[in-house]
Amino acid sequence: MLLPGGESSDLAIETHDLTKRFGRQTAVAGIDLAVPRGSVFGFLGPNGSGKTTSIRMMLGLVSPSSGSVRLLGEEMPRRLSEVLPRVGALVEGPAFSPFLSGAANLRRFDSADPLAPPRTRGARVEAALDRVGLGHAASKKVQAYSLGMKQRLGLANTLLMPRELLVLDEPTNGLDPQGTREVRALIRSLADSGTTVFVSSHLLAEIEQICTHVGVMSAGALVATGTLDELRQVGAARVILQTPDAAAARRVLVGLGLALLEATEPDHVVASVAEGVGGDGDGLRPEAIVAALVEAGVRVRGFSVEQPSLEDRFVALTGEGFDVVQ
Repeated sequence: MLLPGGESSDLAIETHDLTKRFGRQTAVAGIDLAVPRGSVFGFLGPNGSGKTTSIRMMLGLVSPSSGSVRLLGEEMPRRLSEVLPRVGALVEGPAFSPFLSGAANLRRFDSADPLAPPRTRGARVEAALDRVGLGHAASKKVQAYSLGMKQRLGLANTLLMPRELLVLDEPTNGLDPQGTREVRALIRSLADSGTTVFVSSHLLAEIEQICTHVGVMSAGALVATGTLDELRQVGAARVILQTPDAAAARRVLVGLGLALLEATEPDHVVASVAEGVGGDGDGLRPEAIVAALVEAGVRVRGFSVEQPSLEDRFVALTGEGFDVVQ
């Protein structure tokens, strides 16, 4: 498992052995998360993998069966009243009064925040709506909003006051491609201003485009965590060789320590190597493999190295597919 390092003071979210059971069913099985401050952390996994339950425990919405949570350096839920004003959250979709306008709903939520200054409420509501592209629909009743507009309104609610940490559960749910791009740009701008953003999603493309760090959930367990680059570097690269001397090529590759894989073409030889091919590590480099083949008299008509994609890595970790197209 790849763990981003750091002291507790450097972490926006820290969990140890966080577990939630419902009767005999274990929804979250002892996860250890370390989310660096200032990062955009993608919490990735298939639907039903335990992401939302984990988030609810982090925010103090449900009590863990065991384990501990620290948010912004403070123990949860013991310090909940001190921590939550510093956190914005959108969990399991927004819930608004349908017969009030978007702006009226935000004013209502803002007035419930004892730390929100009433004098600037109108200006802050207007700015939040503009930031998520809902300025034109501020006076429209929420019952007339589409799913995507309601999702945008939920995001606007998290932006009414400055936040050190944003926790967003499926923030692009219901958005069209243009809206999805706008939310991605918004998340990047928030991170650039120093806000830590924790994004839960089952969409690989969303995580890959906006996140600096990733945690992968599967069946309630955290199966990998680290930076995107760290996850990309884990896994076996494939060497694909085209040659009329397939038998001799296989002997050379095996002698170099590569594992043979099934080839789909008779004049192709496919092998895997754990790491280093095509990179800066200590493993075999492509030119060294080709040199060994030529020295052995193998006629090389084609040679390529395929690195594992993030999709390959996640499927290998979870045993399940991900939605990769939006």
